[in-house]
Amino acid sequence: MSTWGALVTYDTSIFQAHRGGKLATRSTVALASREDLSIAYTPGVAQVCEAIAADPALADTYTWVGHTVAVVTDGSAVLGLGNIGPRAALPVMEGKAVLFKQFGDVDAVPICLNTQDTEEIIAAVTALAPSFGGINLEDISAPRCFEIERRLDAALDIPVFHDDQHGTAIVVLAALRNAAQVLDRKIEDLRVVVSGAGAAGNAVARMLLTGGVTDVIVVDSRGVIHAGRTDLHPEKASLAAATNPRGITGDITAALRGADVLVGVSGGTVAEHALAGMAPGGAIFALANPNPEVHPTVAARYAAVVATGRSDFPNQINNVLAFPGIFRGALEARATRVTDGMKLAAADAIAAVAAEDLSIDAIVPSALDPRVAPAVASVVAEVARQEGVTRAA
Repeated sequence: MSTWGALVTYDTSIFQAHRGGKLATRSTVALASREDLSIAYTPGVAQVCEAIAADPALADTYTWVGHTVAVVTDGSAVLGLGNIGPRAALPVMEGKAVLFKQFGDVDAVPICLNTQDTEEIIAAVTALAPSFGGINLEDISAPRCFEIERRLDAALDIPVFHDDQHGTAIVVLAALRNAAQVLDRKIEDLRVVVSGAGAAGNAVARMLLTGGVTDVIVVDSRGVIHAGRTDLHPEKASLAAATNPRGITGDITAALRGADVLVGVSGGTVAEHALAGMAPGGAIFALANPNPEVHPTVAARYAAVVATGRSDFPNQINNVLAFPGIFRGALEARATRVTDGMKLAAADAIAAVAAEDLSIDAIVPSALDPRVAPAVASVVAEVARQEGVTRAA
């Protein structure tokens, strides 16, 4: 162990594992002779360049575009660390790239932008896009992340996917499908409360509605989001119009009264007295890291199914179950975007893998389960082709 500064003690073994970074590049062709060099570089490469200039679609086949994504951040909302900036965010983006390769056989390049201006981010990513087959937005704070993703998705002909939103939402829907089955409930009958209205909370609420849940209430730091509030930015106002069908007002205690499911994506704490109002035998997904909104031992007093975002408790709801397979499938299909249909298919595929050994303590597969990414990739590619959101081969 080592102490840097007056208050923080660091694990030197972790630093040793990160020394030199977690990524490197390697050549996929031999460079053992002058002939090899003439093929890989000049003059041979000119033929490929000319072919791509005549038919840009050939870049998918004759460059790394067909298997490579950019992992882009501005460092404004990194893990539970907050706005730590682009340089400090780089170890996380490297880690994300390692996960892409390990689980989806997708090559990924971390790109940390030294700006938090919405227009500058959109311009930078648009300029970089020809080098990649997809864009994974990461750790960009709300509400800017919504506009950035929406505008890039409209401007580019490759998939743009903000994982903090949609990866979380997909895995939550998969987990809820299986939790409902374990509890012998119908998903459309569940009353769900989402604690947190940032990037993840917004996407989770919308994904659950798309997936069949009819009663979703979202709570932010000021209480229940409802149409009567005058302090909502446009994204939250849109959320208010789509959720809270019973018109509940007040704080999270009011929202949880009679609720079957709590999904925590806020990073805050939900008091035990609020949990006491939940309907018995439901589910609590407390997903904040490293400290869940409700500790699992407390959650177990009020719910039959308990999940967290941590690997040291059962039912880890982890985005790695979603994003490697989603991008693998999107790249294989040469998809131009990631649709709601593709997201729903991904959630169903994740749930189906866990269904083989379904139990109270295993509503989602292990984050290390090698079956998940191929299953997700297969259905995502199939739906992309069915929906016609693909570039010509």
